[in-house]
Amino acid sequence: MSIYALKGRFQDLLRPGVRGLYRMGITANTVTVAAAVVSLAVAGAVYVWAPAQPLWYLALPGWMLLRMALNAVDGMLAREFGQQSRLGAYLNELCDLFADAALYLSLLSVPGVDATALWALAWLAAVCEYAGVLGLMVGATRRYDGPMGKSDRAFVIGVTGALLAPGWIGGSVVTGVAWAAAALCVLTAWRRVRNGLAEAG
Repeated sequence: MSIYALKGRFQDLLRPGVRGLYRMGITANTVTVAAAVVSLAVAGAVYVWAPAQPLWYLALPGWMLLRMALNAVDGMLAREFGQQSRLGAYLNELCDLFADAALYLSLLSVPGVDATALWALAWLAAVCEYAGVLGLMVGATRRYDGPMGKSDRAFVIGVTGALLAPGWIGGSVVTGVAWAAAALCVLTAWRRVRNGLAEAG
């Protein structure tokens, strides 16, 4: 199971807004790059200001939700309005990798957190996405299998930020969450490889 399974319903809610963006001349690549830039800004703000002002951790759940919407929007603009391109494929994958890593690593600012756990999560998340992309190289589709895909990780980090803001959890819990998510990334990468090979026949 993965939150990605809800993507179709999520897209239906977004479709009227996507049509509006298209009429305004907004392109898929513009949305992709803008989402990455804002992700880096949010990550930087959380890292710098949240230790002294914990309410800044609420930027994580707020932005993660909006970013999931933007990730759906850029894909819809590309597929439904003829904006697919080779450059767009590169931007979609690379911008997400950098943005994800920055947002996860913004939690390095949490007092008492184990930095190794967060770095492991950032690295294994990248491996997980690379395993999904490799499906295309063996004749399968781009794999989005769970249980710890991009949307699932966004949910985990968002909830973590929401719990950090009022001080309900601390560094030790964040460390445990990061290790658990990292372990599930390993499982997810394995499932993407296995299912990609099975799909390719």
